[in-house]
Amino acid sequence: MNSSLRHIAFVLDGNRRWARERGISTLVGHKSGYELVKAITPLLPKYGIKYVTYYMFSIENWNRSEEEVNYLMNIFRDFFSIRGYANKHGIRIKAIGCLNKLPKDILEKIRFLEDSTKDNSSLTAVIAISYGGRDEIVRTSKKIAQDVLDNKVVLDEVDEDVFASYLDTGGLPYPDAIVRTSEKRISNFLIWQTAYSEVFFVDKLWPDFNECDLRDIMREFSQRERRYGK
Repeated sequence: MNSSLRHIAFVLDGNRRWARERGISTLVGHKSGYELVKAITPLLPKYGIKYVTYYMFSIENWNRSEEEVNYLMNIFRDFFSIRGYANKHGIRIKAIGCLNKLPKDILEKIRFLEDSTKDNSSLTAVIAISYGGRDEIVRTSKKIAQDVLDNKVVLDEVDEDVFASYLDTGGLPYPDAIVRTSEKRISNFLIWQTAYSEVFFVDKLWPDFNECDLRDIMREFSQRERRYGK
């Protein structure tokens, strides 16, 4: 399938509803969603995809119950211990977000995993954790302002390219497509980066997403005309 889709971003929604529909704990729904991420990711390179971003935990999710947050943190402890899996499939891991809010041990796992997979080239998997698009833009603005005060950058030279280089995703290509399961909104995800992304809303809960859905998205993407405002 010919497609220029190189970077796909997913808003993983519906884990809790998926579990409720099955009469099981909503926490188990999160686990199922995580397992799907691990199943889908190695499939992406065969479709020509070189970058994937997963919205796994928003900065607003910190307001959920202590039990749920603690359960999710344990999932992330497991997820960021996947060096063997990542190296086997040639996946480079990068985390974005307000990472200093994470428990110290998870942050250490992230840094170790990023470093130990940095030379992998089959696919770059970006994990948005403790992430919010507005928060990212505010943090970016503060970093630029501080560098202006420190005479590291000239204010008049700050344009879109300079601003983008300060974002969490600096150095990464913008997503060509953003996929949202179960709902029809972006939910504060990659606000700057998705200005010209193609958007796909899939009427499924995330744990039910599969390779056939991915192929459908790839097929439709190849038929869309991207005009970039022209």
